[in-house]
Amino acid sequence: MDLRTAVFNAARDGKLPLLQKLLAGRSREELEELTGAGAAGAGTPLLVAARHGHRDVVEFLADRCGASVEAGGAVHFDGETIEGAPPLWAASAAGHLDVVRSLLRRGASVNRTTRTNSTPLRAACFDGHLDVVRYLVGEHQADLEVANRHGHTCLMISCYKGHREIARYLLQRGARVNRRSAKGNTALHDCAESGSLEILQLLLGCHARMERDGYGMTPLLAASVTGHTNIVEYLIQEQPAPEGLVPIVAAPEEDASPAASDAAEARHHESCCPASREAAVEALELLGATYVDKKRDLLGALKHWRRAMELRHQGGAYLPKPEPPQLVLAYDYSREVSTAEELEALITDPDEMRMQALLIRERILGPSHPDTSYYIRYRGAVYADSGDFERCIRLWKYALDMQQSHLEPLSPMTSSSFLSFAELFSYVLQDRAAKGNAGTQIGFADLMGVLCKGVREVERALQLPKEPGDSAQFTKALAIILHLLYLLEKVEASPEQEHLKHQTVYRLLKCAPRGKNGFTPLHMAVDKETTNVGRYPVGRFPSLPVVKVLLDCGADPDSRDFDNNTPLHVAAQNNCPAIMNALIEAGAHMDATNAFKKTAYELLDEKLLAKSTIQPFNYLTLQCLAARALDKNKIPYKGFIPEELEAFIELH
Repeated sequence: MDLRTAVFNAARDGKLPLLQKLLAGRSREELEELTGAGAAGAGTPLLVAARHGHRDVVEFLADRCGASVEAGGAVHFDGETIEGAPPLWAASAAGHLDVVRSLLRRGASVNRTTRTNSTPLRAACFDGHLDVVRYLVGEHQADLEVANRHGHTCLMISCYKGHREIARYLLQRGARVNRRSAKGNTALHDCAESGSLEILQLLLGCHARMERDGYGMTPLLAASVTGHTNIVEYLIQEQPAPEGLVPIVAAPEEDASPAASDAAEARHHESCCPASREAAVEALELLGATYVDKKRDLLGALKHWRRAMELRHQGGAYLPKPEPPQLVLAYDYSREVSTAEELEALITDPDEMRMQALLIRERILGPSHPDTSYYIRYRGAVYADSGDFERCIRLWKYALDMQQSHLEPLSPMTSSSFLSFAELFSYVLQDRAAKGNAGTQIGFADLMGVLCKGVREVERALQLPKEPGDSAQFTKALAIILHLLYLLEKVEASPEQEHLKHQTVYRLLKCAPRGKNGFTPLHMAVDKETTNVGRYPVGRFPSLPVVKVLLDCGADPDSRDFDNNTPLHVAAQNNCPAIMNALIEAGAHMDATNAFKKTAYELLDEKLLAKSTIQPFNYLTLQCLAARALDKNKIPYKGFIPEELEAFIELH
């Protein structure tokens, strides 16, 4: 163990005598080296001591060793790594009030943030450390309104985590109750999603407004989606009113006592107006859908749907459901029930109840809400588990169309859909191979349809103002497309279908997409890392069939990644002589060098017998030799020859 590691471990474990011994007699330069940040992003000894509550170690490092009380780094909380966290943030998150006091006395900035713009106050609110919150705000005027990168404030996170006394204190200190996040939600939405009824009542007593977020969701609908019946019941009340919930209690003063706040809550509870009839109906219908798909309680769902139906027919003034633009094959052309008789008949058909839940959710939430497509996919997965792959594929295709029409390109949900398709198709094809004709049939059209949508997703991503570049999500999208192509090569196809496949691959190549390190699809097809795309096996790479399809459709065998490697270099690194031969036959230059002046042949494993079958001299031309001679002898050529010849020389 090196000295720096020993210092770090002693600080983490609170072993002050050992730390003093390790650092005794060190020069200022040595102390800076041993107590400063290590590798990029790594935490300092002072940071880790603050995170674990070792005040004596923190003070020794700051006072005797000159360690910075502001130097941030990576710390671990609840299985997550927080990047760029200053020591005060770590101590606040862990609830070490004595360390918090000590750091602030030594000049730590009370509002210094992590990389995600989280303040020490927000960290204390997250884990419910009321004493730290009171100290940061009351003694050091920590800013209540600094929001993280998602626009979530301290009040919002305390509401979401259910920390009632912290929420009460923040409101007393003037926290903005109707502040919106980047996606338009308020603290009321956070209460509704977490089921914190007491905090919701507190917020309503402070003039919190029932507003819609970026998805058009009210707190009432948010409670229905998450299945918090207590919130739904409180907000819809018994007697409907047309204008929705309007708080009428004045917001508590900054120094109001807890008793005064409780009185305000009680007055509000007695006098607030409930949700409108239409809002109550939708909330109950959506709550029923949640009971079907999330709680798996069909009888509970029926109970909420009965109440909604009664409200729809209340007083003889029927509230009609909007007619869908068209019936959907994925839902087996089901319609929503509109009468009490139709509703009661559902109890004999559980499958129809599940379709009703999907219909209700799409009508109320709309196709752009993530939950709509999520539960369509969930229902499809249930069918797949029972062996009904046809219904699964229909539902998943419908959900994928919805995502591509309403979500941003390469959204995590859309990527997940593509991966699920690839894994399902792989499983079914393996099952069919094992069972022969008795296995489930997956046709060319099923695979081709998803492949086309995958290429469309890449096209959408490349149309964005900011190109995806080396993003992991874009690389994953390209990998999934290659896996689909891998599976497609295992399915029989007519000449017309083969032509369609080649057209689609040509569309992909025409986009000139680049994955990690500038990899083209051809680079990825010859790289074994492409195999690792999800939790379950799909295709195996390097893949000769996929390479041949890409080459047939015009993939450049001499394309370069950011290290000037051609696909031939990558194939050599992966020890694939058959693929190397295919690339060479397609025109790849065996003597092309990468950024490290290595040819593909030089990268082959010395033990590989392929060295005896792939002889580079068999593929050298007079042009290649001339190009190498110009470069070797440093003969100036730029500006004297055509540009295409310059590129040819640079290839060598």
